[in-house]
Amino acid sequence: LDADGNVISAWHDIPLYGSTNGTLNFFCEIPVNTTAKFETQTEEEGNPIAQDEKDGKPRDYPYPILWNYGMLPQTWEDPDVISEELGGVGGDNDPTDVVEIGSTACTSGQVYQVKPVCAFAMIDDGEVDWKVVVIPTDSPKA
Repeated sequence: LDADGNVISAWHDIPLYGSTNGTLNFFCEIPVNTTAKFETQTEEEGNPIAQDEKDGKPRDYPYPILWNYGMLPQTWEDPDVISEELGGVGGDNDPTDVVEIGSTACTSGQVYQVKPVCAFAMIDDGEVDWKVVVIPTDSPKA
């Protein structure tokens, strides 16, 4: 919700770039040291986050993840954009994923300003799934 109580989409209404030059906004879906696999619901109005399901059952990682995980607002990995250098596959039809490697647990559903460290592409089920590794702007190592 915004300050007036209106529903906003973290995917569409939060800006990609932070308020400081060289920063991005990171939307946390899964806090560090948790196992429930939450995702932005790209097909639902307002794009809420919810626990991912497979075969009607909630999905969990087999172990707690060691980083905060989420997405970059206003990004989209287009399935129709084919990356020949990555084997001729298209995007995964989701926002770009973020791996936040700071030392503090983030809160699911919150937005944080971060600095990008690097990016890498994974091929998952025949689709490109980009990951951007970031560090919080308030980290002493930023």
